[in-house]
Amino acid sequence: MTQSKKGHDDSPVTKGGTIPGSNGRPAYLLQQPLDGAIPILVAVPHAGRDYPRSLIDRMRFPAQAAPRLEDRYVDLIARRVAQATGAALLIASAPRAMIDLNRSPDDVDWDMVSGPREMHVRTRLAAGRRSRSGLGLVPRRLPEMGELWRQRLSPADLAERIDQVHAPYHLALSQVLDGLRDKWGGALLLDLHSMPPLGPKLGADAAVDFVIGDRFGASCESHLAGSGLDFLETLGERVSHNRPYAGGYVLDRHGAPARGLSAMQLEICRSTYLDPSMREPGDGVERVAEIVTGLVRHLADEVAKGARGFAQAAE
Repeated sequence: MTQSKKGHDDSPVTKGGTIPGSNGRPAYLLQQPLDGAIPILVAVPHAGRDYPRSLIDRMRFPAQAAPRLEDRYVDLIARRVAQATGAALLIASAPRAMIDLNRSPDDVDWDMVSGPREMHVRTRLAAGRRSRSGLGLVPRRLPEMGELWRQRLSPADLAERIDQVHAPYHLALSQVLDGLRDKWGGALLLDLHSMPPLGPKLGADAAVDFVIGDRFGASCESHLAGSGLDFLETLGERVSHNRPYAGGYVLDRHGAPARGLSAMQLEICRSTYLDPSMREPGDGVERVAEIVTGLVRHLADEVAKGARGFAQAAE
């Protein structure tokens, strides 16, 4: 990792990892206030928009597929939240089309990797459920679009993406969470995503605009998820818990409530902050950022109170 200029709130910005084929551009940006103002890290794994030419040339429908794979511009909300709250901020620059940071390194569809199949069998890695659906470590297909790539991926290319993007990102995420936990006695990862509209927005059964996921209680202190749900409902927002998104590899890997590390996923409906085409930022960015800012402040207070209670009980 390398240090660079300070961010808009004078927090140091660290550049880490490398996007293959990009002449050294960083795979992620980490902004971490020196004073550790609150015990929360906001992470954005799916909004990366730095597409090297070599990747675009391999895609069959880059103009259509790339935006659909992204959590389109949700990083704009994350940046505003971090600036307002002092939360640490980790944003992936590498696009999800290159490698999905919310998938396990072994969740690979080996049929999209070149070379004799026997070579992949010897790795003893079987394709996971996500990769079989087309959205594994390297996305393979999308509904109504089919195969995304003009050619198969070489084993060396796959290894490079894991070593230069996936591994450094998760190492940085783990180190920041550990540091916050050591300072505060507890820490929370808010893994920020966006989702397509889940249905009509009007009527008694209007689709929700927010989903809080905690792997059904496995990745996060239960009172934090419940408190987050209550906060959003108090604002009059439509929110659900773990349905239809409970979280993925990021929460599985980094959520460890028994060690003072909670991880929560927040899905935001794209129609709330993008334009009607859902390709560009819309008028709702500031409103949604204010909502998530309030949520982060509320959760930060809950994490701090829980950590103090734990420390007192241990004395």
